[in-house]
Order: sequence, then structure tokens, then C-alpha cells
Amino acid sequence: MKKIISTKNAPAAIGPYSQAVQLGGLIFISGQTPSDPATGAITGTTIREQAEATLKNVKAVAEAAGSSMDKIVKTTCFLKDMNDFAEFNEVYKSFFKSDFPARSTVGVLRLPKDCLVEVEAIAEI
Repeated sequence: MKKIISTKNAPAAIGPYSQAVQLGGLIFISGQTPSDPATGAITGTTIREQAEATLKNVKAVAEAAGSSMDKIVKTTCFLKDMNDFAEFNEVYKSFFKSDFPARSTVGVLRLPKDCLVEVEAIAEI
């Protein structure tokens, strides 16, 4: 049975989608950006600042679903500039202690609100 996950600790969806959907023992977290949950404004101007804000939003949605960063099994990361890959990795690894999730990282032309990074995830409960 499908269950919609929503939390005020992460930005509200800006389109016709849910922050996350639970199906069985898995949670599918929609792409999170560095938007401030209270205002919707983009947080930070550097890849480090935006990556940290983005991953905090991923964490908030995971926790709202009863999961955690340690239970994330797959991420897809979208970077506006692949030259930011190394700096993004530095922030990313600070959110995962060990047994890193499977991951794809894709360079894209543009992201919502012209941010620098977006991350979606799949986690177990």
C-alpha cells in the first residue's frame, strides 16, 4: 500500500509531486534542493553551502518517514557544474558514516530555482 510522506522540516513540493512515497519497506524521496523549509528561498551560494542544505532536507524527509541517512540505499545527485564534483563529495560523505549508498551523479543544464544541486534518494524503513 502506498503512503505519502510529508514534513514541514523540508521544503514543500513546488509542483504536483510528494516529498516522498513509502511503498512496502522502501521510501522514495523526491529530489531535494537547498531550499529553506520555512521560506522556500535557496540557501547558500556555494556548492558546499547548497549541498549541505540539500542533504539536510533529504535527512528531514527520511526521518519523517521513520528512516535515516544510514538506511539510504541509493541516491541520484544532479550537479549544475560537474567541476563541483569533488567539493560536493566532501559534503556528501559527511552525511554518510560508512557503507555508502549506491549513487549516480549527473551533470545537468539547469535545476529548479537555478540552484547548484539536487538529490533524490531511496531508503529502507
